[in-house]
Amino acid sequence: MRRKLKTHKFVLCVKNDECDDLETRKVYRRIVDPKVEKDGYLRVIDESGDDYIYPAFYFVQVELPQEAEQAIAATG
Repeated sequence: MRRKLKTHKFVLCVKNDECDDLETRKVYRRIVDPKVEKDGYLRVIDESGDDYIYPAFYFVQVELPQEAEQAIAATG
């Protein structure tokens, strides 16, 4: 049986270089985008509600319990 690849993962913002659309110590949804990731960036749904590309070193990947993932997804 083949597992379906997740298209969204979660990251914790640890740096924002004073970017208004990211808050440090906050969890964000990441959209897997191999094209930007090979260049050291991540596509993240930020405070504006849209996805934008940010330097990967702004974030650390986090594993969340399923209940937490569902709660975050339900908030938009």
